[in-house]
Amino acid sequence: MKLLVTGGAGFIGAHFIRQMLREEHTVCCVDKLTYAADLQRLRDCREHPGFSFVQGDICDPSVMRKVFEDVQPDHVVNFAAQSHVDRSIADPLIFISTNVEGVGVLLEQCRRQEVPFHQISTDEVYGPASLDEEQGRSEEAPLLPSNPYSASKASADLLALSYFRTYGLPVTITRSCNNYGEGQHREKLIPMVVYHALHDLKIPVYGDGLQRRCWISVQEHCRAVAAVMERGKPGEIYNIAPQAELENLELIHRILDQLGGSRSLIRRVEDRPGHDRRYQINAEKIRRELGFQTGGDFEQELSRCIGWYARQWRP
Repeated sequence: MKLLVTGGAGFIGAHFIRQMLREEHTVCCVDKLTYAADLQRLRDCREHPGFSFVQGDICDPSVMRKVFEDVQPDHVVNFAAQSHVDRSIADPLIFISTNVEGVGVLLEQCRRQEVPFHQISTDEVYGPASLDEEQGRSEEAPLLPSNPYSASKASADLLALSYFRTYGLPVTITRSCNNYGEGQHREKLIPMVVYHALHDLKIPVYGDGLQRRCWISVQEHCRAVAAVMERGKPGEIYNIAPQAELENLELIHRILDQLGGSRSLIRRVEDRPGHDRRYQINAEKIRRELGFQTGGDFEQELSRCIGWYARQWRP
């Protein structure tokens, strides 16, 4: 296929592009190159004959119109998003612009050229799960986002589904739990803790640190997106989760133990507004309908991930 991947210089998008190139698809990456993007993530793709790059803003209709005309994609996969909850609390309007208006621009171009569209979403759109909830939220669960980031992603999901129902545009959506892996931005939990531990810096922990999150490797997430893109039913949503569920504090302890860091570096800070205690989603649908199973050993992959960051940043 000829793929147009937006936000491909971001953490997950770059991993997805490398996977698609290995599978001999042609990929055009569009990225605005904001603070969280990094072309170094794509350095091994730049010489690939099937890869091209355009610096552009998905919120700009004229830019995206030209990209669509030039590329003539068979499928669009949208990773482009503002994604850090803390930043969304401090500056919500940029999240509304990129995560909602930008998706609207992409959907319009897909509608005009009749190109299937895949939206990368998040488990956070379902809102918090209770601590004793075992089954997890299914794709039919109501959307109850707690912060501007998750609200903007929920809005984009609904907008995408409206294009399927109104225009018949082939749209699919995946909602993943927390990702981990090589090359993530340093504001995210795992690389932040590694960097702080290596440089003997205090590690901020919101509240009591007992918030629970599910984790999946970025490679597993990308495999799931590919399965949905290739075999998913238009108009459907597919949850992707998990390899493991951990309290934030437990995850921090594991990182410190592997690095030989002191737990005295942990510094409790005031909890952020609207901080969800736990997310929990049910991924039975993608297993049942598409035969997708998460694999890999979480302990080994987490250890390898920590080791990779340590090699980059060890003083």
